[in-house]
Amino acid sequence: MTSAPAMATTTADPEALTGFHGDASKQPTSLLGRARDNLTFRSVWSELNGAMGDLGTYIPIVLSLSLSRHLDLGTTLIFTGIYNAVTGLVYGVPMPVQPMKSIAAAALSDPSFDIPEIMAAGILTGAFVLLLGVTRLMKLVYWFVPLPVVRGIQLAQGLNFAMAAVKYIRYEQDLSKGKSAGRRPWAGLDGLVLALAAVCFIILVNGAGEDQVQVAPGTVVADQEEEEGGQGNNSRRSWRRRWASAIPSAVIVFVLGVVFAIIRHPAAVKELRLGPSRMRVVHIPREAWKQGFIKGAVPQIPLSVLNSVVAVCKLTRDLFPEKEASATSVSVTMGAMNLVGCWFGAMPCCHGAGGLAGQYKFGGRSGACVAALGGLKLALGLLLGGSVLRVLTNFPVGLLGVLLLFAGVELAIAARDMSTKAEAFVMLVCTAVSLVGSSAALGFLCGMVAHGLLLLRAWTVSSM
Repeated sequence: MTSAPAMATTTADPEALTGFHGDASKQPTSLLGRARDNLTFRSVWSELNGAMGDLGTYIPIVLSLSLSRHLDLGTTLIFTGIYNAVTGLVYGVPMPVQPMKSIAAAALSDPSFDIPEIMAAGILTGAFVLLLGVTRLMKLVYWFVPLPVVRGIQLAQGLNFAMAAVKYIRYEQDLSKGKSAGRRPWAGLDGLVLALAAVCFIILVNGAGEDQVQVAPGTVVADQEEEEGGQGNNSRRSWRRRWASAIPSAVIVFVLGVVFAIIRHPAAVKELRLGPSRMRVVHIPREAWKQGFIKGAVPQIPLSVLNSVVAVCKLTRDLFPEKEASATSVSVTMGAMNLVGCWFGAMPCCHGAGGLAGQYKFGGRSGACVAALGGLKLALGLLLGGSVLRVLTNFPVGLLGVLLLFAGVELAIAARDMSTKAEAFVMLVCTAVSLVGSSAALGFLCGMVAHGLLLLRAWTVSSM
């Protein structure tokens, strides 16, 4: 009898029809003022630390395609660096730029799916998402999808990241084939002890993350323990928190990985070459368009719509209620960057809830976080081009798994706000089907059916 209102409230999201806008009184009025505010470091080390939070996803996929399909790493670094800077400027939050995972999976599993097919799939996916954005149909999708289904997709993606991370930590990886090899040895510069030490270090520094309860847009209630602790306890707790946040754990792990990569293969430094890669327009024949659409775009489009737009907008609203990230604008930026970069051989990219959660976990709170990451990518792409691949191929994969683990856990934690059993039921149905069927689209469909059936049952019972 009481489940009808509870389930119904998850479908009502009026702000999604017009785009979410935060408190206008707190937003700069001029365009220049907004840009300056979006790119202002809230805390330099925290923002730089947050910039490393998405590398556990970015580096393995880009490296795998560079080794197996000869993806132009230098061009990809330049374009993704520009994407990072633009999204940081536009949104003012650590909006991530990630490789499209379904397209990458198709390329790694099918030898005939080469660069022309990859780029065709990225262009077609970007064009479809852009069309949904400019026609404002994406707002309708955003409004139509109930929150338990979104949380189910986020939980499935978070668990996928976490399970992949554990695989990176436990087993050695053949990135050129996208497969696991034997068990990782305990000792060594990419050993199990190193990865476990990094996990313990990050937990000690960052803990489980901030514990905040969102009551209404713009209102944050702090952890009740702080309110009851007294002024003296609050000051000591605040000092410890500031001290911990001053330690850039993810930056330390990443820099350590670069140092170990050079130690593992010192000759890689001599193989570096100054100057950017030579950009070429990718020739895409008719058959490549066909295969790119069937094998790449078709499985990627549902994942992009659900995880890269709908889930990202919902998570942005949860984490940054004062900022704006409408379904229309996210669709437009995602579509535009693929319609430009893919023609020059840059990896097809999207936004992703996992990347946003990972960067938030490690301290990213503004657009300056991803803008700094974009600057690093742009500098590497312009100065060293594709030759940087020589160093990155020796980067300890176990450390990448550590960064990916915390990004996945942070994304999965977003699903903790389901307040009724009916909401949790829909979320878990969506998650289970997405994980077992390896398809966000199938999980979405089953979650929507379960949600509809529960609403129908609740309406029937209340009518009787």
